[in-house]
Amino acid sequence: MNADVIVIGGGLSGLNAARLIHRAGKKVLVLEARDRVGGRTLSKKFGNSVIDLGAQWVGPTQDRILRLAEEQGLRTFPQHTGGRQILALGDKVSTYTGTIPSLPVHSLIELHLRITKIEKECRRVPLEAPWTFPDAEKWDAMTVESWKQNHVYTRGARASLDAAVHAIFACEPSEISFLYFMHYLHSGGGLMRLADVKNGAQQDRIFGGTQQISSRMAADLGRRVILSSPVLRVEQTSRGVTVYTRKTKYSARRIIIALSPTLCSKIAFSPALPVARDQLHHRMPMGSVIKTFALYDRPFWRERGYSGEVVSDGTCVRLAFDASIPGSMHGLLVGFISGENAREWSDRTPREREAAVVSDFVRFFGEEASDHRGYLEQNWIAEEFSRGCYAGLMPPSVMTSFGNALRDPCGLIHWAGTETARHWNGYMEGALEAGERAAAEVLEAR
Repeated sequence: MNADVIVIGGGLSGLNAARLIHRAGKKVLVLEARDRVGGRTLSKKFGNSVIDLGAQWVGPTQDRILRLAEEQGLRTFPQHTGGRQILALGDKVSTYTGTIPSLPVHSLIELHLRITKIEKECRRVPLEAPWTFPDAEKWDAMTVESWKQNHVYTRGARASLDAAVHAIFACEPSEISFLYFMHYLHSGGGLMRLADVKNGAQQDRIFGGTQQISSRMAADLGRRVILSSPVLRVEQTSRGVTVYTRKTKYSARRIIIALSPTLCSKIAFSPALPVARDQLHHRMPMGSVIKTFALYDRPFWRERGYSGEVVSDGTCVRLAFDASIPGSMHGLLVGFISGENAREWSDRTPREREAAVVSDFVRFFGEEASDHRGYLEQNWIAEEFSRGCYAGLMPPSVMTSFGNALRDPCGLIHWAGTETARHWNGYMEGALEAGERAAAEVLEAR
């Protein structure tokens, strides 16, 4: 089967690229390995509500995703924030209101100073080419953990920074470079924009779930989207590209690969890709997260004055939110097992994870949390065609050594995916931006 352009990957980025190419009058095919579209968005019915087992929040300045949702007739609603938030550090569980947790005065002062400095300094990192930043080599040689050890001294401020890394990256501070961390923050508008609910990345949700956006783009493309077709091999000549799946081969003038770098490593390329691009595929692991939900007869925590938001340094749930849907009588809590915790719990059974998650909810909200009516989870680490979430990460020295290969076409092969975005890298907004850029490259190419 022939096309002008083949897009590999039926998530937000690949489908956005495909629809723009189709609108330009070109013949396009989308090959998706899963039996569904949506990539790292996944919506399912739970109780009488539809919940997001993958990406779920949208917020200010995420103009593409908000505009597309509006065009599709989808409505948003605000993340519930009313009530006290919970901070669980060690054996101590405390509550606070606002953005900054309740910490000893000296920790609060240091945390404010460090956040102010990070907010200012991250904006110095160029979005287009962070490896050209004057301090790029120095910052890329250290991890966020090593920067923290040298610049943050109080236990409370250190714990807050760790919590931010878990919440934003789903990894440990020792796993990502400080340059990557600062570029990522700049890409999304700063640390507080990424960490906040109100006026932040977690401000709003979409009725019916975010996977609808991909499903509706795919429906518009119709039979041009081919599911259950993992790509095994890509062959490139001066005349075009041939893509081999398990059952069929397809030919096109150009292709767009809208996958995370680590998934690209599963594809054989002939001729071999440039060294920098090939190395990148093996050096950008995914974040580690298991997303869990507990269903209750009602959101009882609200009656007790809690918002449902939790930050914890425990051995299971590191972050939690009220996931209830307006109009539903049921209450929902979502808990994130992330980083090292996720890797440790990934080898346990779903029943063991359920018991641990509910136990944490009891610790946070009281004994009433034990009386849950259902449990649902998505282990993204074990998902064959994701291998983790939320996005591909850059350990030390990757960005300065291989970052310039992220977006550069390799002959007739173009790259999309949220990891290649300049703005809102790692988010749904970034996925759409990357698809838009890749489509423009293809349409402008001779």
